[in-house]
Amino acid sequence: MPNYMLLLHADEKAGMALPPDIMAGWMAKMNAYKDALDKAGAHIAHGALGPSTSATIVSLDQGEMQVHNGPFAETKEQLGGYYLIRAKDLPEAQRWAARCPGAIWGHIEVREVTYSDN
Repeated sequence: MPNYMLLLHADEKAGMALPPDIMAGWMAKMNAYKDALDKAGAHIAHGALGPSTSATIVSLDQGEMQVHNGPFAETKEQLGGYYLIRAKDLPEAQRWAARCPGAIWGHIEVREVTYSDN
């Protein structure tokens, strides 16, 4: 069964401005979503990312490491977290993405993931 990464994109400034009680309600919905993934045997892993203001971009220029602050693109939405799931196919992964509460206030990017254990 293939694995898929659900990448959660949202306006992090708007999220940080939410009152604590509203944020707690959204986090309860996210926990219920994770529980549904667990019950279906689809959950592999999930996590939240730090704010984009703490991001760095690393590249090599003639063999020398270059470190730049933040993401390159100015966007309204930032990558804020992910779910790694297993699904029988892309349409099933998309259905799981549509059930994620993050799809209400942002967008969920769905990508198949291949990896090696060695």
